[in-house]
Amino acid sequence: MGVWNLIRRDEPTVDSTREALREARRGDRGDANVVTRAVERFRDIGLDGKFTFASAGRIASRARSRHRRPEQAIARVVAQHQRGVAAGGFITGLGGFLTLPVALPLNVAEFYLQATRMVGAIAKLRGYDLDDDRVRTAVMLTLAGDESRDILQQAGLGAFSGHVSDALVGKLPAGTLMMINKGIGFRMLRQAGERSLAGFGKAVPALGGVVGAVIDVRQLRRIAAAARREFPEVIHVQ
Repeated sequence: MGVWNLIRRDEPTVDSTREALREARRGDRGDANVVTRAVERFRDIGLDGKFTFASAGRIASRARSRHRRPEQAIARVVAQHQRGVAAGGFITGLGGFLTLPVALPLNVAEFYLQATRMVGAIAKLRGYDLDDDRVRTAVMLTLAGDESRDILQQAGLGAFSGHVSDALVGKLPAGTLMMINKGIGFRMLRQAGERSLAGFGKAVPALGGVVGAVIDVRQLRRIAAAARREFPEVIHVQ
């Protein structure tokens, strides 16, 4: 699996995830820079790829080469990443509660790298430019789920209805982007910590692998549904 090769060779990803989890538990008292850096690593590696971990664009191209209809290609992308997070959740959950301190950062990093790439590939297949900073930010907001609109409102973009990408108009100030990434990071990592603690804490060794796989697949499905809503097909006018 490309993601496991990446994690083994890219220690800063796991280290930044571990630190971000600590800060996320502290809430507003935590170091926002640590959490922001973790979000940026998930974004850049998930969308652009690294080592043997293919980029979102490449995943989208592979799916498109096998399916003429975009929705069929998207279904393939989602299924591929469901298998990936199921394997990751199983592996990191095998030790149950006893291995939690080591397994949790690995599980969070593995899950969100795959989730970021999946959402990016869906956006690409719907016609979005993954080099556009607004699209990249919208991808990360999608991972925050229903709280994405609260994050934008707290960043000073006001209340709005519609797709999150609609609120990201024009070039956003650096301070606004930092506030958005901070909000994304705290919500993503707190949710990940709560999900993993619930799964690992209730499970015994070995059975924890099954629990971890089920929990990760369930959350990824919710993210996939959100990505389908937030990135409607781009209609190009001839």
